[in-house]
Amino acid sequence: MTIAAPSLRRRTLRRGWWAVKVRRFRAYVGAAVAPSERAELASWLTSAQLALLETMPAADQRHGLDVVGTLRASGATDPDLLVAGLLHDAGKGRTVGLWPRVAWSLGERYGAWVWRAAGVLPGFAVALDRMRDHAVRSAELAEQAGCSARTVDLILHQATPKDSDGAVLQLADEAN
Repeated sequence: MTIAAPSLRRRTLRRGWWAVKVRRFRAYVGAAVAPSERAELASWLTSAQLALLETMPAADQRHGLDVVGTLRASGATDPDLLVAGLLHDAGKGRTVGLWPRVAWSLGERYGAWVWRAAGVLPGFAVALDRMRDHAVRSAELAEQAGCSARTVDLILHQATPKDSDGAVLQLADEAN
C-alpha cells in the first residue's frame, strides 16, 4: 500500500506543539459522533468491535474516527489498519478524564516530573498509569472483540511501529 506518510509528518510538524494541544483540548471538550457516522461504522465493524467502540468516551470515539479519516485520505484501505486506527485508544477507558490527559501530554513534553507531581492529585495516579499502559490494554480489548492478529499488533505497537503501516497509523494519530 502506498501512503503519503511524509505529507502527514509535514502537516503535523508545521503546527506548534501548543497549538496542537489546544486544538486537541477543544476537540475533547466538544467531541461528538453523529448518528450517520455510527450507522456507517455498523457497516464495516463486527458487533463486538462496535460494542468496544461504544465503551470508549465520545472524545476517544471522535479521535478514532478522525484517525480513520486521515488514514483514508492518505490512501489506506486495509481493514486491519482502519480498525486499529479506530480502536487504538480503547484501553484508556472512561476513567481517564481531560485533566489527566493534559498532565500526560505535559509530562511527555517537559518530563516525568510532571507525572510525579500530578500523581498526588486524587485519581491521577491511576489515570496516568492507564495512559502509560493503554496500548497494551487496547490491544487486549481489541483481541477480546475479535479483531485480527494484525489489528491487535498495530494497536500494541502504536508508539513504536514495527512496519510502514504502523508508522502510518502513528502519523495519523499524531495528526489528530
